[in-house]
Amino acid sequence: MNKHRVLSFKYAIEGISTALKEEPNLKFHFLAAFLALILGWFLQITKFEFIIILLLTGLVISIELTNTAIETIVDNFTTDHHPGAKKAKDIAAGSVLVVSIVAGVIGSLIFLPYIFEF
Repeated sequence: MNKHRVLSFKYAIEGISTALKEEPNLKFHFLAAFLALILGWFLQITKFEFIIILLLTGLVISIELTNTAIETIVDNFTTDHHPGAKKAKDIAAGSVLVVSIVAGVIGSLIFLPYIFEF
C-alpha cells in the first residue's frame, strides 16, 4: 500500500478521534449508533433492516463530522459575529438535525414492531 494512502487513513482516524474527544454531539451519535446496533441484535431484526440501521448510523455520524469540520473552519477564520459565518454554521447544524430526524423515524419504523411483539 502506498505511504500516502496509509497516511490518509491515519489522518482520518485522528480526525474521528479528535472529534470524539471534543464534540459532545458526536459522542451522543456514536452512543445512539451503538445502542441501535445492540437493540437490533437483541431483537433479531432482519439482515436488510440491520443494513439500513448501519447505513443510517454511518450517515448521521458522517454528517455530524462534516458539521464539526465546517464549524471549525468558520471559527478559525472569524471571531467576529458575521452573518455569513452564522448562516454556514446554522445550515450545517440543520443538516445534522434533518438526517437525525429521518434516522429516528426510520429506526422507529424498524424497531417498534419488534418491541411491540416482544
